[in-house]
Amino acid sequence: MQTLLLYIGIVLIWGATWLPVKLQLGVVPPAVSVAYRFWLAAAILFAWCLLRGLPLRLPLARHGHVALMGVTLFCTNFMLIYHGTQYLPSGLVAIVFSMIVPMNMANGAIFLGRPIDRRVAVGAVFGLAGISVTFWSDILAFDPTSGASLGLLLCLLGTYSASLGNMLSAKNQMAGLPVLQGNAWGMGYGALAVTLYVLVMQQPILFDPSPVYAGSLVFLAVVGSIFGFGCYLTLLGRIGPERAAYSSVLYPIVALGISTFAEDYHWTPRVFAGLALILFGNLLVLVRWPLRKKAAAA
Repeated sequence: MQTLLLYIGIVLIWGATWLPVKLQLGVVPPAVSVAYRFWLAAAILFAWCLLRGLPLRLPLARHGHVALMGVTLFCTNFMLIYHGTQYLPSGLVAIVFSMIVPMNMANGAIFLGRPIDRRVAVGAVFGLAGISVTFWSDILAFDPTSGASLGLLLCLLGTYSASLGNMLSAKNQMAGLPVLQGNAWGMGYGALAVTLYVLVMQQPILFDPSPVYAGSLVFLAVVGSIFGFGCYLTLLGRIGPERAAYSSVLYPIVALGISTFAEDYHWTPRVFAGLALILFGNLLVLVRWPLRKKAAAA
């Protein structure tokens, strides 16, 4: 039951972050906003650990693993996808990021020695087909001569960076590092890496004091980062990176649901067909069928 609640929580939380991310764009450079987001999230997590008396000291060797997780999951992942999004419609970005499912399958086999579950692989095919059907118009609008090829490459690299971060988190948890302390250090290292990027690229360090920007920043730091990544990485440790990553196929649908009310998005028969494929893939990935267990026992 806890696993199901974690999964639902991830889908709802990250599905709800698409609109706040959009509200961050404008006055402040995207990289600076990402730095603010993870500095704030790391500070809150460190303060919470200190208040709870949770141990924050790590072995020196483990700091290297956590720093690498922080850079791949909270820095290069966001930087590459943010830059790629400048050239691609949001629907196509959602399709590209859903490729983290097969990436996690492959990387789990390579780095963690996890066998590829055929049922999960088939479910992923249905999920990727569903997300493609849902955003089919964005696929048709793809124009490689307009810089979209660069955007596609950047988003694929960003997604692969996130997948590597998933593997590092799994290894950290296998080594006994709690998710809360690991995220505190990882987000701190990620925020530091983004800040160094901002300084090297000489981007203006601005801040928008408007309630819309500040409110969306706090939402992304607390709900999207602390609770979202806390749920996701905990789930990853429980059910494995390939099944946990399937949430990336489902939460764009939640984002479309929110967009229905916030941006007057209109659902079409094609979107409903895509949703049906995604939900069927979801059942294959997450549900353990009793008949299969009986057959295995026999």
